[in-house]
Amino acid sequence: MSLRFWERWLIVATLLVAGFGLLPVVSPPFANWLFGRVAFGSASGIDDLGAAAQPYLALVHGVLGAVMFGWGVGLLLVALGPFSRGEWEAWRTIAISMGAWFAVDTTLSAVTGFWGNVALNIGFALLFAVPLAATYSEFKRAHT
Repeated sequence: MSLRFWERWLIVATLLVAGFGLLPVVSPPFANWLFGRVAFGSASGIDDLGAAAQPYLALVHGVLGAVMFGWGVGLLLVALGPFSRGEWEAWRTIAISMGAWFAVDTTLSAVTGFWGNVALNIGFALLFAVPLAATYSEFKRAHT
């Protein structure tokens, strides 16, 4: 498949990351439902933590969402610009950024027993791993 195909794939993937990041900002009830399912296996899992925890959780989810949105926008710019031009540093930037996130987030999730988040992370990681694996040889060859 062509670099253009994988560039488009990455554009969709980065838009999904950015959109997922906006979710707790634009729809806290839906985000609570989703995070409850992922973290606790129950749609009411977040609500079950009690009323006193809700403002703090809204802040944490909102800040996490804002960071994910910004990360998605940054990755989108890399996909639209240097990745589309076949620049090795773009490939490395996406791979290292995703790898760093995946290692830290997935390890923390596993250590704390939040296996639903581990599964969600694997899904997000695959959105990026597939095009990165498919384009590695082409980018590496162009770099050397």
